[in-house]
Amino acid sequence: MPRRFVSLIAIAAMGLAPRPALAQPPGPRFEIAFSPAAHAAPITGRAYVAISRTTSADRGPIAQAGENGVPLFAVDINALPAGTSAIIDATTFGHPVQSLRNLPAGEYWVQPFVNVYTKFARADGKTIWAHMDQWEGQNWRRSPGNLFGAPVKIRFNPASTTPIKLVADQVIPPVVVPADADNVRRIKIQSTILTKWWGHPIVLGAVVLLPKDYDAHPDARYPVVYSHGHFSLRAPAVGSSPYWNADGTPRMIIVTLQHPSPFYDDSYGVNSANNGPYGDAIMQELIPAVETKFRVIGQPWARLLTGGSTGGWISLAHQVFYPEFYGGVWSLCPDAVDFRYHQIVNVYADTNAYWFQREWNTIDRPTQRRPDGNITAMMKDENWFELVSGDKTRSGGQWDIWEATYGPVAADGYPVRIWDKRTGRIDPQVAQYWKEHYDLRYLLETRWATLGPKVADKINIYVGDADSYYLNMGVRLIDEFLAKTTSPKWSGEIVFQSMAPHCWGPPMPELMAKMVRQMEQHAPAGADLTSWRY
Repeated sequence: MPRRFVSLIAIAAMGLAPRPALAQPPGPRFEIAFSPAAHAAPITGRAYVAISRTTSADRGPIAQAGENGVPLFAVDINALPAGTSAIIDATTFGHPVQSLRNLPAGEYWVQPFVNVYTKFARADGKTIWAHMDQWEGQNWRRSPGNLFGAPVKIRFNPASTTPIKLVADQVIPPVVVPADADNVRRIKIQSTILTKWWGHPIVLGAVVLLPKDYDAHPDARYPVVYSHGHFSLRAPAVGSSPYWNADGTPRMIIVTLQHPSPFYDDSYGVNSANNGPYGDAIMQELIPAVETKFRVIGQPWARLLTGGSTGGWISLAHQVFYPEFYGGVWSLCPDAVDFRYHQIVNVYADTNAYWFQREWNTIDRPTQRRPDGNITAMMKDENWFELVSGDKTRSGGQWDIWEATYGPVAADGYPVRIWDKRTGRIDPQVAQYWKEHYDLRYLLETRWATLGPKVADKINIYVGDADSYYLNMGVRLIDEFLAKTTSPKWSGEIVFQSMAPHCWGPPMPELMAKMVRQMEQHAPAGADLTSWRY
């Protein structure tokens, strides 16, 4: 959407006389401002209004917005001064109501919000504006420093031309990081690699779960499991289970990594044209920081991978992209491992992501289901909600991070879209770029002669056969390929659990038993297989 708000201060600085204000289109409109007490400097970012029939202390209108939620409207703002209004009118695209003209008359609770963007002058020569994560996990609705106002009750008339004025006068406070416990430690570092690339300080972190009696065994060194997933400051859940401290539990170190990017709550863990060298930063900075601080064995046979959903893809991708660094992956319900099933979109053959076009009718494409087959969300609605949350791939949403990770950079510095966000029309050239760089099945198949000897005995995948996001279908394609491999033959396992939803996988005690067997089979002669088994 056009950035239509330019401060008079900026115009004066350019030596230009301000033009007369353009007449507002007839119809309803909201005027969203923020108070100088909340934010003194001008803001470049995005202004929102959410509209709901109900509100509560912990669930206001903004919190109720979503692909199947209450109406949300938003516009970009450019150097907007405090006290000056951003205009949301009948021309503003919203979801699930696309225009204020279509909102029925009645009483509503409305809430303003302002998402603050940061300027990034990147090392690739592109300059973009996007939301800078504040260690909340790239979630604009709860990000420290963003602004909001209390819900206000109004009577709305779509035929009225009287503006509804709202003020964001409250600031989201900083994140409180949980304190370390006896067996839970945290690391947070500024990445030199990413800071240089983004032109702005970028931090990485890790939550480290230590085994029972770690401090009482100062001479023991341990296998390490990198458990990937969405941003979280919590320790891996297995640490709170009786199993973790029980007799006979293999003593390992489990690490979750934090690497939020300006596009999402995690970077997908790989180098990419839009996200930058997150793979390099994780491999060269974050993992060495973990393995220097804690007593890990530090050899590939004792360095293992797991994760679910987003983390399922990251863990499998790390085994593929860094095949000799890790000793095995147990990937759970991974995101699309073959883009012939990007959920249920074939980005190579389909022409539209939102609809199946038949001769006489058009069928909505679903994106989420229950195991019994009932549909809970549609493709267009998830994507349209993201488009309202942030244009130019800046929603912080799931479809947008796939574009930012897998796709090339556009001339304006933002990701090239795999499909038009309004119409769903797929760009086959972008799809080919995805294929050649991040389609894991394609990469394994086309590079098996060199990759196979390094990963044939390391790849294991688990998924529900009724995965809520249809992710089982991509796993079926990679299973078909791996089952046919020769020279070498793949020797891992892929399990499809009947009727299981997202994100099914074996419980951690079962996975750890599999990991121990893998280490026993692949540890070199003389390797330490005893000191960590007390």
